[in-house]
Amino acid sequence: MREIPVDEVADIVRRLCIEANHELRGDQVDALRRARSREESPIGKEVLDRLLANAEVSARERIAFCQDTGYAVCFLEIGQDVHFTGGSLAAALDRGVAEGYRDGYLRASLVRSPVDRTNTGDNTPAMVHYDLVPGADVRLTLLVKGAGCDNMSALRMLTPAAGVEGMKRFVVETIEAAGPSASPPVTVGIGMGGTFDRAAVLAKKALTREPTGSPSPDPRLAELEAELVDAIDATGIGPAGFGGTVTTLAVHVEAYPTHIAAFPVAINLDCHSHRVRTVTL
Repeated sequence: MREIPVDEVADIVRRLCIEANHELRGDQVDALRRARSREESPIGKEVLDRLLANAEVSARERIAFCQDTGYAVCFLEIGQDVHFTGGSLAAALDRGVAEGYRDGYLRASLVRSPVDRTNTGDNTPAMVHYDLVPGADVRLTLLVKGAGCDNMSALRMLTPAAGVEGMKRFVVETIEAAGPSASPPVTVGIGMGGTFDRAAVLAKKALTREPTGSPSPDPRLAELEAELVDAIDATGIGPAGFGGTVTTLAVHVEAYPTHIAAFPVAINLDCHSHRVRTVTL
């Protein structure tokens, strides 16, 4: 049995909150550069140039890349041979978020509930998803998720008769409905299968794939991802919604077993401020 103090987890979460908000991951910057090389419209090129300049300034000056510093979404893969000591793991995660947002001068964006709009003051609670896995390691992924793009996400309980073609139509319809509101070029996480709730978690976790734009190891899903990139770019929404040839930086699809009568599809959009960090304890 391996013991891990929860204080160590809190310290890591604090650091990740600051790093993710201040500095885009290198592969995300590379994705923006690839988009710049593919973009054909002058205004689209200008938008991408400004995003790249913003990434450079935020990293150098240690300030937030985007004013919406989002939800702190944590995915934990916890080895079943791990025992956390020194207190509550959930409380430590919240403490790490609170300290990170305070010390990084990051906006506190969470309110108590949809009907009680009082700000919680420290961007807690964290939105946490736990998975138990074999071994004695802990893999912690932080996704900083802004509201603009999350608001444009969608879930639909398709039937098997709709098939993959129905799923592709749903994805394109969602992108078209989002338009500029999701702050393109977007990263698209898609969860297929499971139950209503599992599909949504799959879609959000799909956004954390590293590096951005890497294909699924399943060749059928990798082919589907490439088809969806082409279909989304064909909408012509373009960077910041001003029109152009690049609307998405990546499409990541995750699939899971589901019922014989079901075809759940969840689509979680992330804006050009795609902020993810992963560490293994």
